[in-house]
Amino acid sequence: MSEIALKNNPPFLTQLTDRVPISVILLLLVFLIFARTGESLHGQLTKLGEALWDDYFSLREDTPTPTCDRFINIESGLDVLEAESNASSSGFDLFDEGFNREASRLSLERQKAECSAAYVQAEYLQSKVTPGVRAFRYIEHQFSMASLFATAQQQFFLIVLLFVAGSIATQRQHHITFRPISTTLDHRISTALQFVANALLAVSAWSYRATVYGSTIEVHNPEMINGLAIGSTGLVLVSLFQLIRHPRNLDQGGSIGRALLTVPLYTFVMLLFAFITFGVKQHVAGLAIYFSSFFEHAGTYLDVGLYLWSGMLLKQTQIGERVFSVFTPWKLPPELLAFVAVVVMAVPTAYTGASSIIILAMGTVVYRELRKVGTRRQLALATTAMSGSTGIVLRPCLLVVIISILNKEVVTDDLFLWGARVFMLTVMVFFFYALLTKQEPLRVAKVSEALPPSLGNLWSLLPYILVFTVMMALYAVSLDAYMDQFSAPIILPVLIVAVITYERWISKAKPIYHDSERMDTVNGAINKSMADASIHIGALLMLMSTFMIIQGMGGKMVSATFLADFDSTYATMGALVLLFVLIGMFVESMAAVAIVSLMIAPIAYQQGINPIHFWMTCLVALEMGYLSPPVALSHIFTRQVVGEKECLLAAQEGHNFYYRHEKYLLPLLVMGTTLVIVAFGPLFFDIGGQSL
Repeated sequence: MSEIALKNNPPFLTQLTDRVPISVILLLLVFLIFARTGESLHGQLTKLGEALWDDYFSLREDTPTPTCDRFINIESGLDVLEAESNASSSGFDLFDEGFNREASRLSLERQKAECSAAYVQAEYLQSKVTPGVRAFRYIEHQFSMASLFATAQQQFFLIVLLFVAGSIATQRQHHITFRPISTTLDHRISTALQFVANALLAVSAWSYRATVYGSTIEVHNPEMINGLAIGSTGLVLVSLFQLIRHPRNLDQGGSIGRALLTVPLYTFVMLLFAFITFGVKQHVAGLAIYFSSFFEHAGTYLDVGLYLWSGMLLKQTQIGERVFSVFTPWKLPPELLAFVAVVVMAVPTAYTGASSIIILAMGTVVYRELRKVGTRRQLALATTAMSGSTGIVLRPCLLVVIISILNKEVVTDDLFLWGARVFMLTVMVFFFYALLTKQEPLRVAKVSEALPPSLGNLWSLLPYILVFTVMMALYAVSLDAYMDQFSAPIILPVLIVAVITYERWISKAKPIYHDSERMDTVNGAINKSMADASIHIGALLMLMSTFMIIQGMGGKMVSATFLADFDSTYATMGALVLLFVLIGMFVESMAAVAIVSLMIAPIAYQQGINPIHFWMTCLVALEMGYLSPPVALSHIFTRQVVGEKECLLAAQEGHNFYYRHEKYLLPLLVMGTTLVIVAFGPLFFDIGGQSL
């Protein structure tokens, strides 16, 4: 949250801009949890209804009364049929054998019996529809309707989430940038370019809308088209307000070069694609058309919002400190504690879906715990940036699920199986380099001194484990739902809220570390987590949405046709590695996966690269790209949570080149070594083919 933004707004405006948008996002995410949980609950209610009332499946809807005549007079009916038959006979039909009264009698008797049975069945079912059945099936139908509505309106929900959260991030000046705004020149250049980028998107969106509604073809997705136009216009108004206001408490002066570093990354990307669509392609509506491809996988990006909220909720708990407290009595050297941090943080990374989310959620805890034991700042920053890099290959990571959705050649079970092996390799490589670069002897506390307090701290984790176990058991028993890659974004927020409730209402335990960002009440913690999540959701989704323009363009900006010219599998893999790292340097992870799936994967498969080998290499290379300059997204997220001051102090440390730049060099050494082994090891040992 930008302190400058808060100080310069009037109190009434601060309350309006704080509470209303955040409340909208909170209600939206809670409704998504309710609606998606409703899918499981609806199934369980249906089973319960069948157990309570026989034939409940038939009672779920009103049984209509049959319209047939069950008291029909057979003889009179036969007379009528015979008269009709004689009237229709022309006398010239050679095959007309006349009216068969006995056959017609049998038919009418059968119809009368069926009609009587239908009346009996209808009366039986209608008699069983008691007030209790009506109330129960009404509740069941509401859950069903909520689930269907949430599924049908996912694009609209994502539009609301994107632009409301994006407006919050804009108003708070908290988009993803290389440097925070600190001077008036920074403010003017950053906000001016944001205004231009948002205005170009709005112009394109209204042009797109005019084109669609001006055609004779029926509009199938008016919510998306109108929402894009209105939402982008709202973003323009917010950025215009930021541009014309005169912030206080900013330094004077500054330089254009540094000011450009305060411009949000999404702004640069938007301006680039606007130049292509407006200037090169001469297609004003093109930018909005390509931008709208972001909404094709609305469910996935709604999950990102839920994961980010889970991360901010996790930040309100003491879990991070209590996990690290198990290891602190051992007085581990900084390098070993950094290794522990990388291993421990892999689990929440896998469950929160992406490395960026876990850095935003737990980066402060990781950095603080490392610094408490005297870890040098450069190593602490390197570990914080890497804290989310190892877990992206573990179950149930969202990124792996997206890969399996976009590529029919692979399934999640195989990817997660090999992902676990890649994870073990990565942490072993990290351990090797941690030992190689240590500055002090590897000494730990005596077992007699460290074990009792360590076990005591471990004991304090048992209530948390119990809370998770009880909640998972409730889900399993009541909803037949289990934590996996599909249910994790829905279940995680509920589990963490249960932990927060335990800490505030039951435990009353004194926090290990006082954190001014952590609220003392359940309501306060939820509100604070949503306030933080709203900013991060806006910043991250705006970045993701602009990068998805590449996919909308058909990935034409990334061409991999040259791969077909290689005769050697080693050469093909080498080219793929370089291409993956370059994409990771400049493109956000989910957009990168979409680009790779569309433009690179099919050609690589044709060149004989095993799909699982291909994607394990891709994931490691992308993470290396996120840790690599010039963009280095993971380091940008680390800077956001750690603070500019710590990063500036870290830049002054180190007695040689390596230690002065360790925050970049250590992650690159670890991920680079892992990447070489993952990419070329299977080829060298001849296990990179279909047998992988």
